[in-house]
Amino acid sequence: MKDILIHVRDFGKRTPAAHFGVRLAATLGASVTGVYACPRPLYIAPAYGPELMAEAVNNARELVKDAVQAKQSFLDWAASLGVSQSEWLVAEGPVGDALAQAATRHDLLVLDHAEDDRGSAWDIPGVILKTDVPCIVLPHHGVHYGPFERIAIGWNGSPEAMRAVHAALPFLRGKQALLLWGEEPDRYHGVDWDPPFNIMEYLRKHGVAAERHNVTEKRDDVGAVLLEQAMKFGAQLFVMGAYGRSRFSEWMLGGATRHVLTWADIPVLLRH
Repeated sequence: MKDILIHVRDFGKRTPAAHFGVRLAATLGASVTGVYACPRPLYIAPAYGPELMAEAVNNARELVKDAVQAKQSFLDWAASLGVSQSEWLVAEGPVGDALAQAATRHDLLVLDHAEDDRGSAWDIPGVILKTDVPCIVLPHHGVHYGPFERIAIGWNGSPEAMRAVHAALPFLRGKQALLLWGEEPDRYHGVDWDPPFNIMEYLRKHGVAAERHNVTEKRDDVGAVLLEQAMKFGAQLFVMGAYGRSRFSEWMLGGATRHVLTWADIPVLLRH
């Protein structure tokens, strides 16, 4: 991972995502890009009269101006933490669209939760499903980056789970992993492999010492069980695929993914 993207919610603060992402970049010898996105007032125009709309436009312009001026402070701070290459971008438009566009030239996106949003969807699921890069979502209380020595993996044999494991290899190599093995539906219709794919062998080949724990609980309970087992293992990172419930409602994550995303006390790496 050479290019890390960070969603910075507040350009006047060092947010949890900024702290985590910059320190991660310093450890990996990667570059880092901080992105602050300011929605255009035009998106909420129907709710305002002309005078209020004009005021909203002026306020947005001032906000963007102040955000642009925060560039040097961010670059200096990143350099002080050991990141030699950093960038600061300000976008005008929907947050999800801005991050999806910036993510096309990055290897990883770091996200944190808005304050007091536990249990609400806000924008994280939409961003994860819209961007085509792995995402690390920090827990609600935030967390400082430290090397991940023990990593839990939610596994069901799906393409999403495989992509998540593959994306997490830079963190998994040489570490201890717990493979939480759930039901494996047939996701590869019409194709038979000889020999069949073996995730345990794949992990061993990449220098990952993994142990297996079967998850047999009913679907509605899977998310809670995954977190419980991960905590018993002492995991410092949870890796899993991000699953949209249907092609027509991809903004809504599946139940297990949503539960882990909402209630995890450790960072979660997700890949759609």
